[in-house]
Amino acid sequence: MFYEIVPSDDVAIISEAATLTYKDLAGYVDKIKSVISGRTLAFCLCENSPGSVVSYLGYLGSKVVPLMVDKKIDRDLLKHLLEVYKPEYIAVPDEIRDEFTEFEGVAEYLSYTLMRSKTPEPVELHPDLALLLTTSGSTGSPKLVRQTYTNIQSNAESIVQYLEITSDERPVTTLPMNYTYGLSIINSHLQAKATILMTDAPMNMKTFWTFMKDNKATSFGGVPFTYEMLKKLRFFKMDLPDLRYMTQAGGKLSPELHHEFATWASERDKKFIVMYGQTEATARMGYLPAEKSIEKFGSMGFAIPGGKFILIDVNGNEITEPETVGELVYDGPNVTYGYAEKREDLAKGDERGGRLITGDMAKRDSEGFYFIVGRKKRFLKIFGNRVNLDEIDQLIKAAFDNIECASSGVDDHMKVYITDESKCDEIRKWLSETTHLSESAFDVVYIEAIPKNEAGKVLYKDLP
Repeated sequence: MFYEIVPSDDVAIISEAATLTYKDLAGYVDKIKSVISGRTLAFCLCENSPGSVVSYLGYLGSKVVPLMVDKKIDRDLLKHLLEVYKPEYIAVPDEIRDEFTEFEGVAEYLSYTLMRSKTPEPVELHPDLALLLTTSGSTGSPKLVRQTYTNIQSNAESIVQYLEITSDERPVTTLPMNYTYGLSIINSHLQAKATILMTDAPMNMKTFWTFMKDNKATSFGGVPFTYEMLKKLRFFKMDLPDLRYMTQAGGKLSPELHHEFATWASERDKKFIVMYGQTEATARMGYLPAEKSIEKFGSMGFAIPGGKFILIDVNGNEITEPETVGELVYDGPNVTYGYAEKREDLAKGDERGGRLITGDMAKRDSEGFYFIVGRKKRFLKIFGNRVNLDEIDQLIKAAFDNIECASSGVDDHMKVYITDESKCDEIRKWLSETTHLSESAFDVVYIEAIPKNEAGKVLYKDLP
């Protein structure tokens, strides 16, 4: 198990504040385990730091079930989650521990404080339950994904296998630890006994690139927004001799950007690996091997080791013909047990049976490579024509140099939100010409910024 730390002098974590060997890591984890009273529920307010990782590993090692949330989480939402789930423990950065007056400190380590409720309440937990994460874009709901020990361990092992991660790797953190993709990078590299470079500095800051270069980072991961930003930061002109590979997940990258980054990587003997996943499948379900990244750009590849994809039609029948769009279904040991929306749900067992109906629409080519075409619910009927909103967003970004945009609407009336006021009329006319539909079907609206969560995913429900 990746969270059963074997002490050694190999370096486990490097941050701006501390360097920890696996022996150090094991010692801090043992400190947490020594003060935990038994199997129960806990919260961890996360940041990309050694203290946050130690809290997470201490919980797992104690068979305590943690909910991972961002330390910057909206305080009203945090209050709601605390009221609904009533955790016995909470691990927080020292600078905010005074906010939690209903808890008292029981351990301090690496600028974190582990606190115990002054009025703990017993909780019934399913014996397989290991971890709780919020769903993607979940900002106003206590709906959580229930992950098991088998889920997180099998996914970590699969990622190590298909990315060929070794103890020589040095990934740098670019995604929040409470986000399933960011957490999977930590899990898989701990599994391989690699060295994790931890920083909370954003990629658009010079301090991030200085930290990355000084510590010879070999890889990083990013969502589509990450790669859109990197292009604007003139990433293609950077000299990064230690970088070996980049991964992308968290949504569909535009085919044009996929091709650009794949080409850049190939020309420099590096790897660009596009992946596919959801919190409901622990982290990852599909990947496109780097050697196919240019030939199959736009594809998310095929299922990870141990998993399987199929496509189904509207009646639930399997689609076997190539180039036929259907709903993507995944089978594998990393499929989670289901959701929790209240404390009592933490006792529930497996509600999925190892099968996840993803809600994504996809097609498979004649060689078995899958292409995501959009979300099942992200379609409108415009004057009788079925329009894929995700495809519209991608087309606009490609035609207008990756302009920030997001579309929504109702049947016969699509709204497109953009961040460049001068382009509103031009994009509306372009949409009409491209789709061969009347301009009256489109309303292009200027807003200052596209609402996104901490992982860079568009929050469609927060659009005006």
